[in-house]
Amino acid sequence: MPAIITQPLLFCYLIFGFISPKSFETTNRHPFHLSSTEINYNTKESTVEISCRIFTDDFEAALAKNYKIKADLSAESKHKAMDAYVKKYALTNLALKGNAKPLALNYLGFEKDNEAVIVYLESEPVKGLKKLETTNSILYDQFDDQSNIMHITNNGYKKSSKLDYPDRKLNTDF
Repeated sequence: MPAIITQPLLFCYLIFGFISPKSFETTNRHPFHLSSTEINYNTKESTVEISCRIFTDDFEAALAKNYKIKADLSAESKHKAMDAYVKKYALTNLALKGNAKPLALNYLGFEKDNEAVIVYLESEPVKGLKKLETTNSILYDQFDDQSNIMHITNNGYKKSSKLDYPDRKLNTDF
């Protein structure tokens, strides 16, 4: 009886033993592609403050694809080198118009937060923000099922919306 058991086990080992466990993994670490962007109008400074939360693995893949680099947003030793690519990507894929005028965005930096990266930006001053047009195409170059959640706050008024690929524009009146 032991010879009968060992032969099928040997056969299974020979067939499945050469397949690594990694080959059973999917290429995506999570089943959804999502980013979250918080936009707050600072009435005291008259600036728009922006923070974008993006899954690290998705963001690194987008940076690698767009800039032909090996992106690593987790390593502290590579933070300064990655900063330039994060800035370029953020300013290419996020734009604002305040009261129908384009707003220049200043990149402030990024930080790693668990499985995400948070990118910080701030607009030039805009007095009395009454209308905000946001263009957000973050990770649209990476996934055709990307969704970007938008939370916009101005003087206590908060509006939340979702932009699903290929929609990239959101108009908010206050």
